Amino acid sequence: MERQFEARENDPVSTFEHLRDLIAFPTISSAPNRALIDHCARVLRDCGASVEIIEDETGAKANLYATLGPLDRPGVLLSGHTDVVPVEGQNWSLPAFEVTRADGKIFGRGTTDMKGFVASVLHMAQAAGRSELRVPLHIALSYDEEIGCVGVRSLIEMLAKAPFRPRFCIVGEPTSMSVATGHKGKTAARVECTGREAHSALAPSGLNAVHLAADMIGVIRDIQRDVAGGSLRDAEYDVPYTTLHVGRINGGVALNIVPNRCVFEFEIRNLVDDDPVALLERVRAGAVRVLEPLRQEFPEAAIEIEVTNTYPPLSTSPDAQVVEFVKSLTGSNSVMKVAFGTEGGLFSSQLDVPTVVCGPGSMAQGHKPDEFIAEAQLDKCDAMLDALLQRLIAGF
Repeated sequence: MERQFEARENDPVSTFEHLRDLIAFPTISSAPNRALIDHCARVLRDCGASVEIIEDETGAKANLYATLGPLDRPGVLLSGHTDVVPVEGQNWSLPAFEVTRADGKIFGRGTTDMKGFVASVLHMAQAAGRSELRVPLHIALSYDEEIGCVGVRSLIEMLAKAPFRPRFCIVGEPTSMSVATGHKGKTAARVECTGREAHSALAPSGLNAVHLAADMIGVIRDIQRDVAGGSLRDAEYDVPYTTLHVGRINGGVALNIVPNRCVFEFEIRNLVDDDPVALLERVRAGAVRVLEPLRQEFPEAAIEIEVTNTYPPLSTSPDAQVVEFVKSLTGSNSVMKVAFGTEGGLFSSQLDVPTVVCGPGSMAQGHKPDEFIAEAQLDKCDAMLDALLQRLIAGF
């Protein structure tokens, strides 16, 4: 396995070396990613790429969009995010932001999700820069994917105005190099419940906001039961129906005070044929029912529901040209769907770019202490991108 990461003639930086460099940037979503983006920009410009950097309002975070080859026609887009999830509260036995190589594995935060793919892309870009491409190679690197596919939206807005959009898109999230054609959409929402404070010795004189939140969580659980028992299903997913899930709750300041405020957050992960807006309306209707009997005695009672983030599902036909194309690169004979969300739904729905998800590693290793990627997976990714390069040279 050592052999595949050895530098070759005129190819001074291996995939492993790129990954080592990328892991050293602690680009958790709450921190800037600009140093990593500037590093990647230098690598790509050295390969002869045309590079655009799209900053956020602070300049501390940015997306990168690069093209190698002709600029007057659509090409193949390789898409990855640069942010990683936090390590706080996790019991790491190895340095999180240094690579450790052992037993055919490379350990470090982001090795699987998803700097391994980005490292392989940078490795490929070196070879592409020495080649005569008839079809261009596009590279998109984004920020703040882990908090809801937030950062990539400005890059998509830029591409929407471009004279040429990519012909195909490959999002390199970890699929163990299988070709994934779909994932669910996601809607995140915040619910703020307002009651009336009182001394807990006189609890009935107040309106307990935590109890209001509990009633609303009951509404959401009832909707989930209805959805789970319904006929709308997709057996290709681990969970074959739309899910509603409450993930955070905060309320009260002291045990002897009836709390006047409680906030919780929930999400909807919807199948492509399920309407998250309709499900939200059911939640809002439930809030009306909860408040109705309380209005006369507690006119200040309120339940406010705010959507904080949303991204669309990905649903690419198994017969689509992009699917056959990527299967020809990997040698795969089948397709799958993934449980987690990606930026692929945005490229597909907002730009109408045919998109699949295919990348090294497994999400079973992501987001955990001692995250790792198998070297064999990086080898397979390098092979796929080598095959892609030959197709770009040949003009498909």
